[in-house]
Amino acid sequence: MGGKSGESLATVLVAGAANLAIALAKLVAGLIGGSAAMLSESAHSAADTVTELLLLVAVRRSGRPADRRHPFGHGKAGFVWATMAAVATLVGGAGFSVTHGLHELSHGEELANLTPSYVVLAVAFVMESLSFAKGYTQLRRQAAGLGIAPVRLVRLTSDTALKAVLFEDAAALIGLLIAGAGLAGSQLTGSAVWDGAASVAIGVLLLVVALVLIRSNLSLLIGRAAPQQVETGIRAVLVAQREVEDVVELLTMMIGPGDILVAAKIDFRDEATAAGVETACDELDRRLREAFPGITQVFLHPTQGGPVR
Repeated sequence: MGGKSGESLATVLVAGAANLAIALAKLVAGLIGGSAAMLSESAHSAADTVTELLLLVAVRRSGRPADRRHPFGHGKAGFVWATMAAVATLVGGAGFSVTHGLHELSHGEELANLTPSYVVLAVAFVMESLSFAKGYTQLRRQAAGLGIAPVRLVRLTSDTALKAVLFEDAAALIGLLIAGAGLAGSQLTGSAVWDGAASVAIGVLLLVVALVLIRSNLSLLIGRAAPQQVETGIRAVLVAQREVEDVVELLTMMIGPGDILVAAKIDFRDEATAAGVETACDELDRRLREAFPGITQVFLHPTQGGPVR
């Protein structure tokens, strides 16, 4: 947990520093050029900065050790704060961008000097690309450890900080391209409609990202199972134990960013003694944790074979 949370913390810090600097630069450029798309991008980056602050809290809170009142740890606190971060993106970024874009579409404000806006967009694209690259490198490393594709892992991961950074950086890169297209369209046609439409499009993009993250975090709060490939691997470890006849029931749950709880009803062979079953359970606990470092809780229940009632 310590290594994963530390890496996620570094990823969040890089993204937060980049977003804060970019938000200020976009704000200045937007005020100089009078561009709704640039001001929307500034709101986008400002919302992302708030999001990173909330994600920092999520990483810190989820990493707190277990105590008497929270015997399974504080991992799910990370899901709560990550949900709040997604709501901040929804309200701060998407809400401002859509309303400001609609205002420009209806009033047709004239644009001024757009050169600073193009410079800021180019610099912001480089900075956001570096932040995205760091997050994607972490994603690839985790995916390689689990033996699954990075694209699949980003959909299933319980590392909410990493997922939020990746989604928001990807949305930022797309938003920068939309803003650039809006500025170019308005400059070429002399109409502010393109700039206003770009602002609305950026807002819709942020809306989609926020809703996807909220949905994912709520699923984790409810108690989502580990990825199917991980469950398959867990079952393989259990049935490979010589004392095990069959795995009658296997349940898993993500109890924190990267942390997995495993509960299984196991039918042990009839010839296994009570002492043998105890030894086998201890061995299975050790082997599961070695095979899947994310497993933090293991509960094995000896039972008779047959269908679960």
